[in-house]
Amino acid sequence: MTMAPRSSVPQFIPETAPFTSEQRTWLNGFFAGLTSLEGTVTPLSQAESAALMPAPPTAEANDDDAPWHDQTLPLAERMKLAEGRPLRRRMMAAMAQQDCGQCGYNCHDYSNAIAEKQEQRLNLCVPGGKETARMLKTLFEEFGNSSPTTTSASTTPAAAVSAAPAAVPERSRDNPVEATFLSRTRLNKPGSAKETWHVEFDLSGAGIDYTVGDAFGLFPSNDPALADAVIAALGLARDIPVRGRQLRDVLINDVSLGLAPDQLFQLFSYIAGGERRQMAKALAAGDDPDGDAAALDVLAAIEKFHGLRPDPEAFIESLEPLQPRLYSIASSPKVDANRMALCVDTVRYDLGGRTRLGVASTFLAGRAKPGDRLKVYVQKAHAFGLPADPSVPVIMIGPGTGIAPFRAFLQERMATKAPGRNWLFFGHQRSACDFFYEDELTAMKAARGLQRLTLAWSRDSHQKIYVQDRMREVGRDLWAWLAEGAHLYVCGDAKNMAKDVERALVDVVAAYGVRSTDEAIAFVADLKKRGRYQQDVY
Repeated sequence: MTMAPRSSVPQFIPETAPFTSEQRTWLNGFFAGLTSLEGTVTPLSQAESAALMPAPPTAEANDDDAPWHDQTLPLAERMKLAEGRPLRRRMMAAMAQQDCGQCGYNCHDYSNAIAEKQEQRLNLCVPGGKETARMLKTLFEEFGNSSPTTTSASTTPAAAVSAAPAAVPERSRDNPVEATFLSRTRLNKPGSAKETWHVEFDLSGAGIDYTVGDAFGLFPSNDPALADAVIAALGLARDIPVRGRQLRDVLINDVSLGLAPDQLFQLFSYIAGGERRQMAKALAAGDDPDGDAAALDVLAAIEKFHGLRPDPEAFIESLEPLQPRLYSIASSPKVDANRMALCVDTVRYDLGGRTRLGVASTFLAGRAKPGDRLKVYVQKAHAFGLPADPSVPVIMIGPGTGIAPFRAFLQERMATKAPGRNWLFFGHQRSACDFFYEDELTAMKAARGLQRLTLAWSRDSHQKIYVQDRMREVGRDLWAWLAEGAHLYVCGDAKNMAKDVERALVDVVAAYGVRSTDEAIAFVADLKKRGRYQQDVY
């Protein structure tokens, strides 16, 4: 068929439609041909013609930058940085930015799974806690649909993890294996204000492997005494059946007894009356009418609403699942592939008139017994590992339990006879009782596997000395290592230590790299981009 001259072709496509003149001519000719074959064709409206064209690239398609992806930034700052971005990117900004894997995803993939309706649970981010869950709920409502429910205790954790990057099943939190708890050894000597343990597991027959930099996932159980206190506060019998099991067993092994979830207060609002109903509603909405919300774990919440008797099944459903905990691995498989170590600080603190316990840390410090078979998995590291070139120097900054992955790094470098130099910064409170792995580090120095060891003790004198202070003191040498291509690693506290270390690094680069502060900040940012500055902070 010969196409009619351009001027004779009926104008089915409006001039205002989003096409080039060539596209408009072709489409007009196309519809004119249809008219001759099938009869009259009504010219397309502007909206109809626009719908024929592929959608223009969205901001999201070109949005690979995530300036909020920093564990040290508070939620409000992260959300500020994400303003105007696509919804899934703002959801990512609501995550805790640790890429810890406790949710079964990294932050980017968890937000994508929610945005694509592949994940309905909004409270899987353990480090983000209530703050993240509430922000995700607010953001999800922008879809115009009813908000998905947050995870109930009956839901299998991270059931939709198939949306996450492919992983070896044995390493998944949804496919844990059993490993044998071997031993724990106290790392602090008498006189320490801390309680830190070197913990070892036997991986023989577990079918899992790991590399240095990875984390170890562990499914703990709650303190039985706390479960008993919850049962007593509810006025229930410990053997009452829930889900076909005894209530006490469910409270110990299945649900979180930590910070009271919004759903629990919502449940209380249904069965309370008067002012207490209004208070429960306020707490469920994230308000803090009495200024004590931060102290309300499940037991404290029950005591606050003393006398309420929720149905046991409804009560359990209102609680969140007991999530696994992750710890940096403190050993190298090059030394012993079947024996894996952790370095664990025991968490105990007084709040609301009683002692609160860290679930997994006190489990490892006392409730787990040698020979126990525990559910575990390996969480692969996200951008935290030794350089591919073994000749590259490495600088490791890990005060307290932050030493864990660097013990593994040093073991690996020595076992493989890596020629690169190693420099460790370690700090704690007192040199006499808080010098973790002192004998090992001394032996590594003697064997030239550890070229430099810089120590900082915050309670040995009137002046508190931290690792960032030592960095400034040895700034010239630190800069020399960086100038030679060294990779720098930081592990430990995100809120204070990691920020202080980065400030010190900027100061060192400015002073000894002869740069302005802005240039030094840009230099450090470039180290991160190139993978030469890696952090495992929490």
